[in-house]
Amino acid sequence: MAELFMVGSLRRSARVYRLIRISTLLIGVCCSYEWGNNSTLAQTATNVTPRRIENSNLPNPIRIHDRVISGGLPEGDEAFRELAERGIKTIISVDGMTPDIDTAAKYGLHYVHLPHGYDGIPASRVKELAKAVKELQGPIYIHCHHGKHRSPAAASVACVSAGLIPSSQAVAILELAGTNPNYKGLYKAAEKAAPISPDQLSDLEVEFKEVQAIPPMAEAMVTMSHTHNHLVAIANASWKSPPNHPDLDPAHEVLLNRELYAELLRTNEVTGKPADFRAWLLDSQQATEELEQQLEKWNASGNRFAPPESLDKLVQRISANCKACHVKYRDVPLTE
Repeated sequence: MAELFMVGSLRRSARVYRLIRISTLLIGVCCSYEWGNNSTLAQTATNVTPRRIENSNLPNPIRIHDRVISGGLPEGDEAFRELAERGIKTIISVDGMTPDIDTAAKYGLHYVHLPHGYDGIPASRVKELAKAVKELQGPIYIHCHHGKHRSPAAASVACVSAGLIPSSQAVAILELAGTNPNYKGLYKAAEKAAPISPDQLSDLEVEFKEVQAIPPMAEAMVTMSHTHNHLVAIANASWKSPPNHPDLDPAHEVLLNRELYAELLRTNEVTGKPADFRAWLLDSQQATEELEQQLEKWNASGNRFAPPESLDKLVQRISANCKACHVKYRDVPLTE
């Protein structure tokens, strides 16, 4: 009887041990926070529902997979600190702007620069992105400027190509991020995304650089996009420094915009562009000159009255030129 009692006790203990072990594993899975974790993850497609992430310092972050978050540009110490505190190890920029590798390094974050345009993602870049999300240390934060267009496209295509998520989720990620439907090339990239064989990715040789050199025209356009966004923010703040961006001085930002257009129009690269491309640039440059003059007059009056409507109309004119140029030359899918 004693022997039977001992055997029964051992069996019960074994069952209890197994239950405890299973419970511990389940708790570990449930407690992995939404930004991901540092464990090695199986590289298999999972139906993880993409979702927005609550945060304080990052634009439009969206969790796509345990290894991958898509979002906007991290600016300043607080943004990089938050990434580090959330467990992020690698940052991939698909923006044309030079990454802030120094601030990232302060928080132990490694940058990889894999820029692409709004017109789609070239096949070679798709493979590089897939290899990056599969092999680089994670979790990984992929960003563009606003986190609405290029980064969700890159992140979804990379995750599908690397076999982390099913292809059926790719377009839904862009829709969740608020990607403009007019960026047909980005949507086509998501629609066409398909898994790449592990052997092909393993054999692919890529030198992941912290900063990639980009053509002068592309660099100028990236800078111009950022300064124009600042101009729009100032106009929305009634021609004062925006509350959430007090470092923006209206007169200075108008000056920067004027100089960017003037410099770009003097380049040989623009000389060879189509007539309508040059016309949009020239009209925007003239509009920034008028904007600078009228803003100076209003400032000279002591801003006693509301800013003149002409200021907003000039910004709208520049925005219309940008949109027309983007639709014809920037946002056209690579296959067209």
